[in-house]
Amino acid sequence: MLSVRPLAPASRPVGDGWVDRWLAACSDLAELERSNPMTDAVIDEISGRMIRIGDQWLADFASCNYLGFDLDRDIIAAVPEYLDRWGTHPSWSRLLGSPVLYEQIEARLADLLGCEDTLVLPTITLIHLAVIPVLARDGTVFLDRRAHKTIYDGCQLARAHGATVKRFAFEDPDDLERLLRADQSATRLICMDGVNSMTGNAPDLNAFARVAREYDAILYVDDAHGFGIIGERGAAELCPYGKRGNSIVRHFGESYDNIVLVAGLSKSYSSLAAFIACPSELKRLLKTAAPPYLYSGPSPIASLATVLAGFDLNEKRGDVIRADLWEKTNRVLRRLHRLGIHTPNRSGFPIVEIPLARHEDIDQVGRFLFDRGIYVTLAAYPLVPKDEVGFRVQITAANTRAEIDRLLEVITELANAFDLQPARHAEYAA
Repeated sequence: MLSVRPLAPASRPVGDGWVDRWLAACSDLAELERSNPMTDAVIDEISGRMIRIGDQWLADFASCNYLGFDLDRDIIAAVPEYLDRWGTHPSWSRLLGSPVLYEQIEARLADLLGCEDTLVLPTITLIHLAVIPVLARDGTVFLDRRAHKTIYDGCQLARAHGATVKRFAFEDPDDLERLLRADQSATRLICMDGVNSMTGNAPDLNAFARVAREYDAILYVDDAHGFGIIGERGAAELCPYGKRGNSIVRHFGESYDNIVLVAGLSKSYSSLAAFIACPSELKRLLKTAAPPYLYSGPSPIASLATVLAGFDLNEKRGDVIRADLWEKTNRVLRRLHRLGIHTPNRSGFPIVEIPLARHEDIDQVGRFLFDRGIYVTLAAYPLVPKDEVGFRVQITAANTRAEIDRLLEVITELANAFDLQPARHAEYAA
């Protein structure tokens, strides 16, 4: 049997002791991963939005399948026909042979989003790594300080290819404008999140779009958590999320001038695929310049079928599903408001972060929730700053009202057992 021993001190690189510093910085996270049942868990079974881990059944509030499409019987029933026609997985990269299913998805996406064109690739991570360096060239990338780690990685790759990276303050278009005003680059790319994966809030897209256009920059927006949930506003909308789930650009009434939208189909549409909404000219360029189009394995047929069936379901019942999701999320946020518990969520979107008053309590809080049948996403240091350590509740349309009731009961118990951060001025109140 092969045995692996820790790197001996004498074998470590001589110099700055970066290994020790890295291990020390991540010690809280490593200990949590090792000991807490809420991390690195093996899920043995599901029943609706209930999951079984070992002998324990828990209500799942860590899922990103916001619309519940992963469990919808109409979508599940549509998949076998595609498998019979196409097999389980295409054998080509897209540049060599692209099943017509991709073209069907891209056309329907363009129609839904109201954009000129779209390009589907397997994941958002691959899109960031492939597209950001192409758009940045040897110019300047302006990176939101709290952008998702995958955006950051794409910007680091752009830097390795000759771009300069400058960071601007979170949700601060004025700071971005200050940096743009002082920059002389011929190419300028602004990279940021749409709906933030931790706060659940959307940036002031109108303000950022105005700055981008004024300085002839491209605004590159990752709306992984907004697409499918928020959409265009209108008199006939059933809830504040808007209609059709066609993402942050339409939700803010913006055009795609100077805006490149990226989002995934792995959350609301519960499928292994992602897309970039862009001009057709850029799409043609990316087919040869973006490595995943040639070198990455494609999405499986079941995923492509799920997306197409999801479009049909979205047209038939999507707005009703979103209205139900808003009502469930609103119940959770109202309870936090009544309990005087702080959450950064001011939008009403279904991502509810609950920070702790003492970051050292994260392991105990995770166990407390697990023991009471509630499964959430733990946010530990250094994934978030120490004053933001806590847990994230993600509500989905597939969570039952009984599961929401249980969540509210446990949050009330938690507030009596641990120190949570108190509500601040202008907290969410429906």
